[in-house]
Amino acid sequence: MTNLSFRFMAFLFKIRDAFRSPLKKLIEAEIKPGWQILDFGCGPGSYSIAAAELVGETGKVYAVDIHPLALKTVQKRASKKGLKNIETILTDWQTGLENRCIDLILMYDVFHGLKNPDRILEELHRILKEESILCFDDHHMKEEELLSRISRGGFFKFLEKKKLTYLFQKTSS
Repeated sequence: MTNLSFRFMAFLFKIRDAFRSPLKKLIEAEIKPGWQILDFGCGPGSYSIAAAELVGETGKVYAVDIHPLALKTVQKRASKKGLKNIETILTDWQTGLENRCIDLILMYDVFHGLKNPDRILEELHRILKEESILCFDDHHMKEEELLSRISRGGFFKFLEKKKLTYLFQKTSS
């Protein structure tokens, strides 16, 4: 994605967020203060910023994206809000995080465009704590395909469909 395309997307997300707060999806994830959260495919950071506010000073959000401008945007937005609990990671799949260090993974509207989805699911499984949750949504996919593709590698099992998201639980290692 070019920088211009990213800026246009970020502008559209600002409009989206004005009408549909990112908190609505995050409420379904039942985020707790002190949690370690990974926002995979964070884009301009709508969910990263909101999640950082929810986890508070004792928690942390890792904002992961393949686009350098996405991470710069997240850093700028976090700085404006005085948030010091967001770390950005530039990668297409390897996070570099420790095994079983993440309480919750957010993956919103990026799965359909991934080049190596199975490799990414394996990485997310590795870094997620036992029996923790992948909070997922991708409006580009039909429900049957979404459930099948996330569950088929054996890394995650479908747990529950909420109003705006799907919850998948990490399977045992």
